Amino acid sequence: MRKIFTLKTICFAAALALITLLTSGWGFLVHKTAHQLAVYELPGTLQGFFFHNLDYLEYNAPRPDIRRSQDSTEASKHFIDIDAYGNNAIHELPLKWSAAVAKYSADTLYKYGYVPYHIIYMKEKLTAAFKSGNKDSILFYAADLGHYVEDAHVPLHTAVNYDGQLTNQKGLHSLWESMVPELEISNYNLSTTHKATYLKKPDEAVWNAVRGAYALLPDVFGKEKEVSAQFTDAQKYRVQVRKGKEYKSYTTEFAKAYAAALKNTINEQLIRSANLVADFWYTAWVDAGKPDVSKLYTAQADEATSLKQQLDAFHNNTLIQQHLLRAKEEKSSE
Repeated sequence: MRKIFTLKTICFAAALALITLLTSGWGFLVHKTAHQLAVYELPGTLQGFFFHNLDYLEYNAPRPDIRRSQDSTEASKHFIDIDAYGNNAIHELPLKWSAAVAKYSADTLYKYGYVPYHIIYMKEKLTAAFKSGNKDSILFYAADLGHYVEDAHVPLHTAVNYDGQLTNQKGLHSLWESMVPELEISNYNLSTTHKATYLKKPDEAVWNAVRGAYALLPDVFGKEKEVSAQFTDAQKYRVQVRKGKEYKSYTTEFAKAYAAALKNTINEQLIRSANLVADFWYTAWVDAGKPDVSKLYTAQADEATSLKQQLDAFHNNTLIQQHLLRAKEEKSSE
């Protein structure tokens, strides 16, 4: 990340940013933030290894979204349309992939999304990478696994009406998961006392996250309707014309009003996602036999001091004030 950028590199990065903006789950900011916070929740040598490679983890946090433009099979790994399976499906869908395939067929799962099952698959890939001692594989699967875990915490990743397109609320997806966090993150509590915990039943942990996200849907849709009643269309939407076509997006004023109506919901989902990412990274490492990852890197002279500073800021919720939240600083320098 800290490189001399050529014009070609800058153009490529801009293209990736546009792709992610149009197709993302949480978007650049929250995915990167959750990855960073998760590292602070890890223990001992595992934390040291991940902190040493935090540049990689943070930079690649949005990578699965970028891959969606190149891989037609990628999108369905990010969501699961619970309501497509019936009124009580949130409590009836099988925990295991094999049982789900037997009940609904693989094609149905590919159509309506299978993020909870893919998370378990990626956890096993990370466990195998830890066992192999291959640093590149560990980091690759850790970054991707974290992304899918975070996506499982997004309410609109659990519904057929994923963008409000069925209820005259089109654009709700990016409003909830990208625009509001971009505007409000400086007011968020980015501290937690959670420490990485071993997951005895990872599939249950994933489904608890999905159920929690799904339970938020009434507020996601309902609060948008409530706030809309206080705005005219001219106040609610910003209209831009590009190449002869009109594009509508929510105004900053509306997004802030919507954020206020939701209260701490998005902030809490961000923290929950970071907590579960840390749990999955830790669980994969434990299941691999707790390999000595300190052999996979050489710490820089000031690394321990830097980690302590960031941990203190994390626990005191001053990462932003101390300019230590990496995604926020990158955004400010654009």
